[in-house]
Amino acid sequence: MSATTNILVVGIGGQGVMTATEILAEAAIAMGHDAKKTEVAGMAQRGGVVSSHLRFGAKVLSPQITPGTADVLLGFESAEAMRWQHMLKPGGITLMNTARLVPPVVELGLFDYPADPLAEVKKGGNRVVAFDATTIALELGDIRLGNTVMLGAIADHLPFSADDLLACVLKRFQKKGEKLVELNRRAFAAGRAAVGAAAAALA
Repeated sequence: MSATTNILVVGIGGQGVMTATEILAEAAIAMGHDAKKTEVAGMAQRGGVVSSHLRFGAKVLSPQITPGTADVLLGFESAEAMRWQHMLKPGGITLMNTARLVPPVVELGLFDYPADPLAEVKKGGNRVVAFDATTIALELGDIRLGNTVMLGAIADHLPFSADDLLACVLKRFQKKGEKLVELNRRAFAAGRAAVGAAAAALA
């Protein structure tokens, strides 16, 4: 594959943005791609904003995605998905968690949280598929599964199969027991199904 795929993953510290990007990079490398990634974390451990760039293809020289060139924007948090819209290329797609996690800069009164991030994203004209990954994770019993829900969400928007990505996800949990492996398998499937259902509703 000669083209380069650009994926921007954004959210709030503690949501697993960087881990998700690592797994996506591992899957790309396993499929024979060259992959580069970089992260920008603002107080990530304290709920600050986090963005992670991933580029993969036959040969990748820089991990940095330039504005207007991202193929997929994977938004773990709705306001962050809105804030990074300028990075998408024409015809790109936003996959966004509709859950709101208010960062400290808002709680401190330094910034206002947008009234309706999803509506603002839709104004941009690119495709947007919105779903509540946080509620899905909670229904499965653990909010930390939101990371895997989001990986399931992007699984059908990659130049390799969902099964290949799932294998890389589950590999992370093999040493922690079958119960955790099965929970993450279900979270991945739920995220994939949620995006499929939301996309079908838009069609």
